[in-house]
Amino acid sequence: MREIQDQGLMKQYLRAHQIEAVFNELLMQHLALYSFDRGEHICTQGESAQMLYVLVKGKVKIYTTSVEGKSLILSFKTPLEVIGDIEYVRGSDIINTVEAVSLVHMIGVHYHWLEKFSKEYAPFLQFLLGIITQKFYIKSDFLSFNLLYPVEVRLASYLLSVSFDESDSLFQGQLYTVSLMDTANLIGTSYRHLNRVIQKFCQDGLVERSKGGIIVKDREGLQQLASRNIYE
Repeated sequence: MREIQDQGLMKQYLRAHQIEAVFNELLMQHLALYSFDRGEHICTQGESAQMLYVLVKGKVKIYTTSVEGKSLILSFKTPLEVIGDIEYVRGSDIINTVEAVSLVHMIGVHYHWLEKFSKEYAPFLQFLLGIITQKFYIKSDFLSFNLLYPVEVRLASYLLSVSFDESDSLFQGQLYTVSLMDTANLIGTSYRHLNRVIQKFCQDGLVERSKGGIIVKDREGLQQLASRNIYE
Protein backbone atom coordinates (compact mmCIF):
# COMPACT_ATOMS: atom_id res chain seq x y z
CA MET A 1 0.00 0.00 0.00
CA ARG A 2 1.18 3.50 -0.76
CA GLU A 3 -0.46 6.87 -0.30
CA ILE A 4 -1.02 8.89 -3.47
CA GLN A 5 -0.27 12.54 -2.77
CA ASP A 6 -2.68 13.93 -5.36
CA GLN A 7 -5.66 15.88 -4.03
CA GLY A 8 -6.80 16.66 -7.56
CA LEU A 9 -7.11 12.96 -8.41
CA MET A 10 -8.99 12.25 -5.20
CA LYS A 11 -11.47 15.06 -5.91
CA GLN A 12 -11.85 13.68 -9.42
CA TYR A 13 -12.83 10.29 -7.97
CA LEU A 14 -15.26 11.92 -5.54
CA ARG A 15 -16.97 13.77 -8.39
CA ALA A 16 -16.98 10.78 -10.73
CA HIS A 17 -18.74 8.60 -8.15
CA GLN A 18 -20.97 11.44 -6.93
CA ILE A 19 -19.95 11.12 -3.28
CA GLU A 20 -18.61 14.62 -2.63
CA ALA A 21 -21.58 15.41 -0.37
CA VAL A 22 -21.03 12.26 1.73
CA PHE A 23 -18.05 13.81 3.52
CA ASN A 24 -18.34 17.17 5.29
CA GLU A 25 -15.59 19.79 5.13
CA LEU A 26 -14.00 18.78 8.42
CA LEU A 27 -13.76 15.13 7.39
CA MET A 28 -12.51 15.98 3.89
CA GLN A 29 -9.28 17.21 5.45
CA HIS A 30 -8.56 13.70 6.72
CA LEU A 31 -9.32 11.70 3.58
CA ALA A 32 -6.37 10.04 1.85
CA LEU A 33 -5.99 8.25 -1.46
CA TYR A 34 -4.24 4.88 -1.41
CA SER A 35 -2.96 2.53 -4.10
CA PHE A 36 -2.80 -1.28 -3.75
CA ASP A 37 -0.99 -3.60 -6.15
CA ARG A 38 -2.46 -6.82 -7.48
CA GLY A 39 -2.41 -9.53 -4.80
CA GLU A 40 -2.02 -7.05 -1.95
CA HIS A 41 -4.38 -7.29 1.01
CA ILE A 42 -6.49 -4.25 1.80
CA CYS A 43 -7.54 -5.87 5.06
CA THR A 44 -7.25 -9.33 6.62
CA GLN A 45 -9.90 -11.34 8.44
CA GLY A 46 -9.56 -11.23 12.22
CA GLU A 47 -7.31 -8.18 12.38
CA SER A 48 -8.30 -5.00 14.18
CA ALA A 49 -10.37 -2.70 11.96
CA GLN A 50 -9.23 0.92 11.90
CA MET A 51 -9.98 2.30 8.44
CA LEU A 52 -12.98 2.84 6.21
CA TYR A 53 -12.09 2.46 2.53
CA VAL A 54 -14.08 3.49 -0.53
CA LEU A 55 -13.13 1.57 -3.67
CA VAL A 56 -12.91 4.07 -6.55
CA LYS A 57 -10.77 2.17 -9.10
CA GLY A 58 -9.98 -1.47 -9.83
CA LYS A 59 -11.34 -4.79 -8.60
CA VAL A 60 -11.07 -6.58 -5.25
CA LYS A 61 -11.69 -10.17 -4.14
CA ILE A 62 -13.52 -10.81 -0.86
CA TYR A 63 -13.22 -14.17 0.86
CA THR A 64 -13.67 -15.76 4.26
CA THR A 65 -11.56 -18.37 6.05
CA SER A 66 -12.92 -20.95 8.51
CA VAL A 67 -11.25 -21.93 11.79
CA GLU A 68 -10.06 -25.09 9.99
CA GLY A 69 -8.18 -22.91 7.50
CA LYS A 70 -10.52 -23.45 4.54
CA SER A 71 -11.29 -20.38 2.44
CA LEU A 72 -14.36 -19.60 0.37
CA ILE A 73 -14.78 -16.82 -2.16
CA LEU A 74 -17.66 -14.48 -1.38
CA SER A 75 -17.54 -11.99 -4.22
CA PHE A 76 -15.55 -9.69 -6.45
CA LYS A 77 -16.28 -5.97 -6.20
CA THR A 78 -15.73 -2.98 -8.45
CA PRO A 79 -16.45 0.71 -7.72
CA LEU A 80 -18.37 1.95 -5.92
CA GLU A 81 -17.86 -0.27 -2.88
CA VAL A 82 -17.06 0.37 0.78
CA ILE A 83 -14.72 -1.76 2.90
CA GLY A 84 -14.81 -1.58 6.70
CA ASP A 85 -18.34 -0.18 6.99
CA ILE A 86 -19.90 -3.08 8.92
CA GLU A 87 -16.87 -3.27 11.21
CA TYR A 88 -17.17 0.46 11.90
CA VAL A 89 -20.84 0.20 12.83
CA ARG A 90 -20.43 -2.97 14.91
CA GLY A 91 -17.08 -2.06 16.46
CA SER A 92 -15.76 -5.49 15.46
CA ASP A 93 -12.59 -6.94 13.99
CA ILE A 94 -12.34 -7.36 10.22
CA ILE A 95 -14.93 -9.91 9.04
CA ASN A 96 -13.49 -10.96 5.66
CA THR A 97 -10.18 -10.71 3.82
CA VAL A 98 -10.15 -8.23 0.93
CA GLU A 99 -7.46 -8.58 -1.74
CA ALA A 100 -6.66 -6.47 -4.81
CA VAL A 101 -7.22 -8.34 -8.09
CA SER A 102 -5.98 -5.48 -10.28
CA LEU A 103 -4.38 -2.14 -9.48
CA VAL A 104 -6.72 -0.62 -6.89
CA HIS A 105 -7.29 2.91 -5.67
CA MET A 106 -9.08 3.47 -2.37
CA ILE A 107 -10.13 6.61 -0.55
CA GLY A 108 -9.47 5.92 3.11
CA VAL A 109 -10.28 7.57 6.41
CA HIS A 110 -9.49 6.47 9.96
CA TYR A 111 -12.42 5.55 12.24
CA HIS A 112 -11.20 8.16 14.70
CA TRP A 113 -12.07 10.96 12.29
CA LEU A 114 -15.42 9.39 11.42
CA GLU A 115 -16.33 9.34 15.09
CA LYS A 116 -15.23 12.92 15.55
CA PHE A 117 -16.75 14.55 12.46
CA SER A 118 -19.40 12.29 10.91
CA LYS A 119 -21.08 10.35 13.69
CA GLU A 120 -24.15 12.56 13.40
CA TYR A 121 -23.70 13.80 9.82
CA ALA A 122 -26.86 12.72 8.00
CA PRO A 123 -25.49 12.45 4.39
CA PHE A 124 -22.68 10.15 5.55
CA LEU A 125 -25.02 8.02 7.69
CA GLN A 126 -27.50 7.69 4.83
CA PHE A 127 -24.70 6.67 2.48
CA LEU A 128 -23.48 4.07 4.98
CA LEU A 129 -26.99 2.73 5.52
CA GLY A 130 -27.54 2.35 1.78
CA ILE A 131 -24.27 0.50 1.29
CA ILE A 132 -24.80 -1.89 4.22
CA THR A 133 -28.41 -2.74 3.39
CA GLN A 134 -27.41 -3.45 -0.21
CA LYS A 135 -24.73 -5.83 1.03
CA PHE A 136 -27.16 -7.76 3.20
CA TYR A 137 -29.71 -7.87 0.39
CA ILE A 138 -27.16 -9.38 -2.01
CA LYS A 139 -25.65 -11.77 0.54
CA SER A 140 -28.88 -12.94 2.19
CA ASP A 141 -28.77 -16.33 0.49
CA PHE A 142 -25.52 -16.10 -1.47
CA LEU A 143 -23.41 -18.80 0.18
CA SER A 144 -25.95 -21.62 0.01
CA PHE A 145 -27.08 -20.55 -3.47
CA ASN A 146 -23.50 -20.34 -4.77
CA LEU A 147 -22.66 -23.88 -3.71
CA LEU A 148 -25.61 -25.23 -5.71
CA TYR A 149 -23.86 -24.28 -8.94
CA PRO A 150 -21.65 -26.95 -10.57
CA VAL A 151 -17.88 -26.50 -10.35
CA GLU A 152 -17.75 -25.66 -14.07
CA VAL A 153 -19.89 -22.56 -13.51
CA ARG A 154 -17.99 -21.55 -10.38
CA LEU A 155 -14.61 -21.90 -12.10
CA ALA A 156 -15.79 -20.04 -15.22
CA SER A 157 -17.04 -17.19 -13.04
CA TYR A 158 -13.81 -17.14 -11.02
CA LEU A 159 -11.63 -17.07 -14.14
CA LEU A 160 -13.64 -14.20 -15.59
CA SER A 161 -13.31 -12.27 -12.34
CA VAL A 162 -9.55 -12.67 -11.88
CA SER A 163 -8.71 -12.21 -15.56
CA PHE A 164 -10.66 -9.09 -16.48
CA ASP A 165 -11.50 -5.68 -15.04
CA GLU A 166 -14.22 -3.83 -16.92
CA SER A 167 -12.85 -0.48 -15.77
CA ASP A 168 -9.39 -1.23 -17.18
CA SER A 169 -9.37 -2.63 -20.72
CA LEU A 170 -5.60 -3.12 -20.58
CA PHE A 171 -5.78 -5.46 -17.60
CA GLN A 172 -5.74 -9.15 -18.41
CA GLY A 173 -4.68 -11.34 -15.55
CA GLN A 174 -4.17 -15.07 -15.30
CA LEU A 175 -4.63 -17.82 -12.75
CA TYR A 176 -1.20 -18.95 -11.57
CA THR A 177 -0.62 -22.69 -11.29
CA VAL A 178 0.79 -22.28 -7.77
CA SER A 179 -2.58 -20.82 -6.75
CA LEU A 180 -4.69 -23.80 -7.85
CA MET A 181 -4.99 -25.28 -4.36
CA ASP A 182 -6.17 -21.91 -3.07
CA THR A 183 -8.57 -21.64 -6.02
CA ALA A 184 -10.05 -25.06 -5.22
CA ASN A 185 -10.68 -23.94 -1.63
CA LEU A 186 -12.09 -20.60 -2.72
CA ILE A 187 -14.69 -22.08 -5.06
CA GLY A 188 -15.49 -25.01 -2.77
CA THR A 189 -14.14 -28.08 -4.58
CA SER A 190 -11.24 -30.53 -4.43
CA TYR A 191 -7.89 -29.92 -6.09
CA ARG A 192 -8.29 -33.12 -8.13
CA HIS A 193 -11.72 -32.18 -9.42
CA LEU A 194 -10.55 -28.65 -10.23
CA ASN A 195 -7.77 -30.07 -12.41
CA ARG A 196 -10.28 -32.27 -14.25
CA VAL A 197 -12.45 -29.26 -15.02
CA ILE A 198 -9.43 -27.21 -16.17
CA GLN A 199 -8.43 -30.06 -18.48
CA LYS A 200 -11.95 -30.06 -19.95
CA PHE A 201 -11.78 -26.27 -20.42
CA CYS A 202 -8.48 -26.70 -22.27
CA GLN A 203 -9.98 -29.36 -24.55
CA ASP A 204 -12.91 -27.05 -25.29
CA GLY A 205 -10.57 -24.18 -26.14
CA LEU A 206 -11.80 -21.99 -23.30
CA VAL A 207 -8.43 -21.68 -21.55
CA GLU A 208 -4.82 -22.52 -22.22
CA ARG A 209 -2.41 -23.96 -19.72
CA SER A 210 0.89 -22.16 -20.12
CA LYS A 211 4.08 -22.30 -18.11
CA GLY A 212 3.13 -21.18 -14.63
CA GLY A 213 -0.47 -20.24 -15.29
CA ILE A 214 -3.87 -20.59 -16.94
CA ILE A 215 -4.86 -17.99 -19.53
CA VAL A 216 -8.38 -17.33 -20.78
CA LYS A 217 -8.59 -17.91 -24.54
CA ASP A 218 -12.36 -17.72 -25.10
CA ARG A 219 -13.93 -15.09 -22.87
CA GLU A 220 -17.31 -15.32 -24.57
CA GLY A 221 -17.33 -19.09 -24.16
CA LEU A 222 -16.73 -18.76 -20.42
CA GLN A 223 -19.44 -16.12 -20.18
CA GLN A 224 -21.91 -18.44 -21.90
CA LEU A 225 -20.96 -21.29 -19.57
CA ALA A 226 -21.34 -19.10 -16.49
CA SER A 227 -24.60 -17.60 -17.85
CA ARG A 228 -23.98 -14.80 -15.40
CA ASN A 229 -20.98 -14.23 -13.18
CA ILE A 230 -22.14 -15.56 -9.82
CA TYR A 231 -19.34 -13.72 -8.00
CA GLU A 232 -20.08 -10.22 -9.31
